[in-house]
Amino acid sequence: MQASPAPAAAISQNAAPGIAGPRAQDAAAALPSSVDVAIIGGGVIGVSTAYALARAGIRVALFEKASLACEQSSRNWGWVRTLTRDLPEVPLAMRSNQLWGEIQGRVDVGFRRTGMLYLQETEADAASHQAWIDNARTYGIDAQQLDRRATLAHLPDSQRDWTGAMYSPTDGVAEPQFAVQGIASLARQEGAIILERCAVRGIERAAGRVSAVITERGRVAAGSVLVAAGAWSRLFCGNLGADFPQLKVRGSVMRTLPFDAGLTAAINGKDFTCRKRADGGYTVSQFGASMADLVPDSFRLMRHFIRPWLANNTFVRLRFGKRFFQELATPRHFAADRVSPFERHRVLDPLPSRSGVEQAWRRLSDAFPVFRNATIAQSWAGYIDVTPDAMPVMDAVPGLPGMYLASGFSGHGFGIGPAAGEAMAQLIQGKAASVDLRPFRFSRYNE
Repeated sequence: MQASPAPAAAISQNAAPGIAGPRAQDAAAALPSSVDVAIIGGGVIGVSTAYALARAGIRVALFEKASLACEQSSRNWGWVRTLTRDLPEVPLAMRSNQLWGEIQGRVDVGFRRTGMLYLQETEADAASHQAWIDNARTYGIDAQQLDRRATLAHLPDSQRDWTGAMYSPTDGVAEPQFAVQGIASLARQEGAIILERCAVRGIERAAGRVSAVITERGRVAAGSVLVAAGAWSRLFCGNLGADFPQLKVRGSVMRTLPFDAGLTAAINGKDFTCRKRADGGYTVSQFGASMADLVPDSFRLMRHFIRPWLANNTFVRLRFGKRFFQELATPRHFAADRVSPFERHRVLDPLPSRSGVEQAWRRLSDAFPVFRNATIAQSWAGYIDVTPDAMPVMDAVPGLPGMYLASGFSGHGFGIGPAAGEAMAQLIQGKAASVDLRPFRFSRYNE
């Protein structure tokens, strides 16, 4: 069946595939009286940190206001890549590639080293890719330039004149719809407590440092607290007086029903992306399918974001709509003994951009006509937590001893999640991190 473009009713569903509600035992699990570390947020970063801490023998509890991976950790492209990372992220990406393999050896998270290609059509494309390879070579990356013939060997018949590609044979994919749940199962086996539908409203302090988290179900004493709340992190930190410059960008994605296009490697065609799924279909998107809603924080943080937006306005479009008024009505300061904004609106579940996903589909099927025989099954969207420099904060929070932040991954978090969790676990324990975390310090926005 030809499906290009499909009618909106056929493809616009505002929930990512395969997202389950809280496990009954998690929703009803007993609240611990105390732990060594409390983690706020049940996405890939929080769950990976819980897993690393539990393996180290640390008493850890993770609190998720809704269900695990209910937001961007289940709504992303599923790429596990080193290619084109900002250079400070390359060590994280390489370590994550190793950890995904180890995790897959213990539980199925859909990880496969499929290879990844960034396709080229011009000499400028090739020069840009070669410059990145040259700069990243010091880290020992597994990347190379392919000529036209070698590139076409990876692709189905194409209508575009690909001249080559940047290629990593060891980059790959995992499955967002069940990967986080898989890592969570390993964390539980190691002794981590994971509580779903249990929002953290705030913290307590004693002797100048964090001493407990206050949840909707009660108080839990904790020596350290990690905020890994994705798009919600700015609101949580701001309530405690920590101004974290983070905004949200809505990314839209689609998938097909199972279909063999003769394509197994993940590809970036510049104006579309595509990768094979474990269920036999394909996940399709494009950078231009991202949209930033103008909200009150857009103006509060304009001094941080105006230059990055001007440099990247072809990738992220701005929109003014009802989201502005929704966020305007959300209190920025709230008491821990009352219902919090995290309980009033537990899941950010935006509608996908119809024009964005249809454009990505047209570009893919025009480039590779075999996809005209595929059937689009679904599209969805999620809010990506972004920082001005598109790199995360992974650091202690200034002025709040005992509190740590791992957020602002800017669409890169799923792939580097296991290594980010490992590094945060090391930082929280007072150990030297296995990667250099200085580029991810909180204070860099005010230096």
